[in-house]
Amino acid sequence: MKASHIIEAAVIAAAIVVFGLLLKAGIDNFTNKDRRVTVKGLSEIEVPADQVTWAITTVETGDDLQLVYANASSKVNKIHKFLSGYGVEDSEIIVGTPAVTDKEADRWSNERLPYRYRIKTVITVDSRDVEKVRGIISRQGELLKQGIAIINDDYSNPVSYSFVSFQEMKPKMMEEAIANAKITAAQFAKNSGSRLGKIVSADQGQFSINSKDDNNPQIKKLRVVTTITYALKH
Repeated sequence: MKASHIIEAAVIAAAIVVFGLLLKAGIDNFTNKDRRVTVKGLSEIEVPADQVTWAITTVETGDDLQLVYANASSKVNKIHKFLSGYGVEDSEIIVGTPAVTDKEADRWSNERLPYRYRIKTVITVDSRDVEKVRGIISRQGELLKQGIAIINDDYSNPVSYSFVSFQEMKPKMMEEAIANAKITAAQFAKNSGSRLGKIVSADQGQFSINSKDDNNPQIKKLRVVTTITYALKH
């Protein structure tokens, strides 16, 4: 066989080998292209609320508007003094505008009314010192001794708790959620005989803050759920 023929054969053989390797790589890439796994990562923690809002509602009724207003103002002053006496700052107390109702003006029937005027006033305590306010709430019976009845609105909770420092905790919780997602994905890859590749896509996470339960609204449950898709390799 001539040397030129040998060289040609070797070149052709080499080309076939290279073509085969490229073809295999292409097939592998095509095969691996859609091999991926989507998992969710969770981070959850319970924390005490760091802000409390307490709405104190009082109602005064009567037929003499000036007297009703004077009595309503007296109640507000007594409540303010009560709160201040237990350490609530003036900046934490918001006195709403009195809401005056004239029953004669709103009357739709000939029914005899027990009173004509009704003045409703809401004093709101908004504080970051949750434990202090909770202690005061437990002592609100002292107002009854002064003839001040606090009205509970059946349509809303007069006391609400929140956790306003959530933004400070988000980065750490996101990190934990992502780490948990990777653990789940790695286990799936192992079980399927694959290796975990790079992140293909990820969301920013779903954040939620809820009360631990109805009996413990002052304890908040923070929850972060993130969804991450990983590539899988042979």
